[in-house]
Amino acid sequence: MFSFGKKPQQDGVRLDPDRIPAHVAIIMDGNGRWAQQKHRPRVFGHREGMETVKRVTKYASQLGIKVLTLYAFSTENWKRPTGEVNYLMQLPVDFFDTFVPDLVKQNVRVQVMGYTQQLPEKTQKAVQDAIKATEKNDGMILNFALNYGSRAEIVSAVKKIALQVQAGQLSVDAIDERSVAQALMTAPLAQYSDPDLLIRTSGEERLSNFLLWQLAYSELVFTDALWPDFGAAELRAAIYAYQQRDRRFGGLKK
Repeated sequence: MFSFGKKPQQDGVRLDPDRIPAHVAIIMDGNGRWAQQKHRPRVFGHREGMETVKRVTKYASQLGIKVLTLYAFSTENWKRPTGEVNYLMQLPVDFFDTFVPDLVKQNVRVQVMGYTQQLPEKTQKAVQDAIKATEKNDGMILNFALNYGSRAEIVSAVKKIALQVQAGQLSVDAIDERSVAQALMTAPLAQYSDPDLLIRTSGEERLSNFLLWQLAYSELVFTDALWPDFGAAELRAAIYAYQQRDRRFGGLKK
C-alpha cells in the first residue's frame, strides 16, 4: 500500500506509457467533508464530486486506461439521511443528462454494475439511456458501481453457481476461480475484470465492501485529497506510484 499527500509533487514525474494500468478503480470519498470544510451542506460536496467525475473520466481516457470503475453508491449508503439519499439518486440523472454528449465525443462507453433494479425509476432510466447512447463506443469503459456491495455480489454469484449445479449445467468439481469470476458483476469486463490499481481518496484506508474478490492482487494507493479536489495531478501521482511497484502475483520474478 502507498499513501501520498493532498498536493503531490508533479515536477519531473513522467509516466511510462507502456505501463498504464488497464483497469483503475476508485473509491470516491470525501464529498461531505469537503462541503463541511466550506460550511456548506453535504449535498454541495456531492454536486462538486460529480464535476470531478467528469474531469477524471476525460483524463483517464486520454491516458489510455481501458476501464475506469467508480464506486458511486453502495448497498450500505441507503442508511444515510433520506434527503441525502434522494439527492444522490438524482445525481446520475443530472450527470448523464449533461455528460453523455462528451462521453460520445470521447468514445467512452458506460457500463453499470450493482442492484440497479432497486433504484428509483428515474435513476434506472438515466442509467439505461446512457448505456444505450454509448453502446457503440469502443474506447474506455466508464463502469459505475451503483447500489453495489461486494459481499452481496459474492452471495449472488454463489446462488447463481448453485442453480447451475442444481440444473446439471455444472458439476461441483468443475467449480473453480474462473467459474466464480464469470458469476460476478465484473464478468462483462472480460480480461479487465480485476483492477490493476485501486485508489481511495480522503485519507481513509479501507475497502468498504468494494470488489473484495477482484482486488486480490490489485495495487492500493491512498491519497489525503478529498474527492472534489482530486484531479489530473492526483491521478498521475497514483499511477506513478503504481508504476514503481514490483507486481509478482505471489511468485518470484526470474
